[in-house]
Amino acid sequence: MAGSLRRRGPVAALVLVLAACTDVDPGTDPTTSAPPPPTPTATATATATATATATDEPTTEPAEPTTEPATEPAGTDEVPVYFVVDTRNGIRLARELREVDGDPVVGAVETMVAGPQDPDYTTTWDPATEVLGVEDDDGTLVVDLSAEARTANVGSEGAAMMVQQLVHTVLGAAGAEDAEVLLLIDGEPAGEVWGTLVWDEPVAAEDPLDVRQLVQIDRPAEGAEVTSPVTVSGEAAVFEANLPWRVLDDAGTEVEAGFTMTSEGQTFAPFSFTVELDPGTYTVEIIEDDPSGGAGGEPTVDSRTVTVG
Repeated sequence: MAGSLRRRGPVAALVLVLAACTDVDPGTDPTTSAPPPPTPTATATATATATATATDEPTTEPAEPTTEPATEPAGTDEVPVYFVVDTRNGIRLARELREVDGDPVVGAVETMVAGPQDPDYTTTWDPATEVLGVEDDDGTLVVDLSAEARTANVGSEGAAMMVQQLVHTVLGAAGAEDAEVLLLIDGEPAGEVWGTLVWDEPVAAEDPLDVRQLVQIDRPAEGAEVTSPVTVSGEAAVFEANLPWRVLDDAGTEVEAGFTMTSEGQTFAPFSFTVELDPGTYTVEIIEDDPSGGAGGEPTVDSRTVTVG
């Protein structure tokens, strides 16, 4: 979803001049009787060489590096990963925005199998399941999982939501909401899985209103360390676009509360609000607005626990 060497070269030579002084007989021609100059000794030559080397000065600029990295580091992507949660509307999908390395779709499926950060969410996929590959086959995303993917103790509702959990995760990570997903297990069509359904054809994502929890915090993430003011954002499908919220301290006491509006009512639409908080640990909740006054069951709540520095 990861030096240079300087070479120095001599620019000057050291000339060693050795002279010998001898007494010349007055009666002798100095041009024929004077002894030849002595040959420099090995010791003198070594000394001259060492002295010349020590006095060298650089004459060239440093060489530029010519070697490029063999590979670029793998990138990191933020992708939506879906888990499951029990609501008054039945089992629904809840999402977390998670960072993954390498291939974003493979990383998203691996994160889905491994499980959520939020303790209110869960996954029923066997954590030993391995992602063997994901390929795009002419608009169908084909996900190949290991044999452990067959292991799940769920009823028909849970099995159907496992299908949508994988489909929404794959399509969300791929940015291809209109595509379909086909499941392979060990390279072969999945066929009958979890004792309740047969998955042998590509499956599309169902309408979010039918499979997702109706209120969803995307940021901040569960367990995040933040500064005040804290901005909370996400999506919700609520009555007349009205979304209540509140903040509880670590003792469970309500310290702030209010309302925000989504950009549109009765369908999934974005929201955002900001709240000033003193340093400490808090739980931020958004609550499904309930015009029935509880007649339809306990309204759906989504929450994030954060630490304000």
